[in-house]
Amino acid sequence: MQLPRWWELGDPCAWTGRGLGTRRMSPATTGTFLLTVYTIFSKVHSDRNVYPSAGVLFVHVLEREYFKGEFPPYPKPGEISNDPITFNTNLMGYPDRPGWLRYIQRTPYSDGVLYGSPTADNVGKPTIIEITAYNRRTFETARHNLIINIMSAEDFPLPYQAEFFIKNMNVEEMLASEVLGDFLGAVKNVWQPERLNAINITSALDRGGRVPLPINDLKEGVYVMVGADVPFSSCLREVENPQNQLRCSQEMEPVITCDKKFRTQFYIDWCKISLVDKTKQVSTYQEVIRGEGILPDGGEYKPPSDSLKSRDYYTDFLITLAVPSAVALVLFLILAYIMCCRREGVEKRNMQTPDIQLVHHSAIQKSTKELRDMSKNREIAWPLSTLPVFHPVTGEIVPPLHTDNYDSTNMPLMQTQQNLPHQTQIPQQQTTGEY
Repeated sequence: MQLPRWWELGDPCAWTGRGLGTRRMSPATTGTFLLTVYTIFSKVHSDRNVYPSAGVLFVHVLEREYFKGEFPPYPKPGEISNDPITFNTNLMGYPDRPGWLRYIQRTPYSDGVLYGSPTADNVGKPTIIEITAYNRRTFETARHNLIINIMSAEDFPLPYQAEFFIKNMNVEEMLASEVLGDFLGAVKNVWQPERLNAINITSALDRGGRVPLPINDLKEGVYVMVGADVPFSSCLREVENPQNQLRCSQEMEPVITCDKKFRTQFYIDWCKISLVDKTKQVSTYQEVIRGEGILPDGGEYKPPSDSLKSRDYYTDFLITLAVPSAVALVLFLILAYIMCCRREGVEKRNMQTPDIQLVHHSAIQKSTKELRDMSKNREIAWPLSTLPVFHPVTGEIVPPLHTDNYDSTNMPLMQTQQNLPHQTQIPQQQTTGEY
């Protein structure tokens, strides 16, 4: 099988990599030239082999139309079927995809897209991606394999790389061959390179962006990194001017002369553009200079031998238990002496108290004792002085309230008016009325 070669120098769509067919496109933004572009967009087949290059954007579309014929009942020719289909992609033998490969599918009624930028570490290693399609109506599944053979690029990586942030695009819209071709054509007109590749595409949500509100057809935004073999043009360098930097710090749009070449289709946030010159980057490796804070090299680690000397733990026992116990005992003795041997006693207290205060205290104690003794003898008859002798109205002699065998232990000390049997009821004055 003969693979289609790379597009020649000057083609604006080198991002497509090695593909499965040819397409012709003439973007309005790229000028009046006609280009032959080898794309990687194709229908999915079982055990399909693709050959992307390291450091160049790779895109593979999972078309629903192909998988519709995989699920029973099989549609007849010309019959329209619109079953919801979703895809699950993973590296064979693993639950997820490789780190450089991403997948997106907005709805079960849209195609899925695998995209990413292969790394040089995977060159020459076939990567098998298992693609499982789910029919959400019939719950049928179909599985196919995608074999990705990553090839090395001669000019990888390109020395000059620029990353643009496009505000009015979603990632699946930017992955379309026509849209990305138009963008690369606009970049080529501004940059004028001999080689121009799309290196990577990243959604703004993967960079910490927020999901836009569903109003005014707002987009998530997408970062597009491109690489070229010539230095940056003066138009791209305008964003580094102090005036434009000041405007960006004030959240104002900078003044870029070449913005009108993108404005017809792409709204670029020039304050977020990133220009990377690989030729000026210094190696991050630094030789370690030994000094303060760095221990000398001690050589290989030598574990202790098996024949260890016995250790006497008697001294450790004394220090751990005996010393704290001795200190606690001394403190206990001091506290016992203070509490037991330093008491003055009752006799010494009485000697230091005035006689008049002792007599007063003794009288109070004596009275309290008598009251307590009297409270125990409530069964005796009440004094006659506390009882009424004659009835206040009739003048007759009132018999005693209680008999001699009456139990008065439960009687309340103060009787209410309702409890008094000999209380005279005062007649109430009636109000005068009609009757």
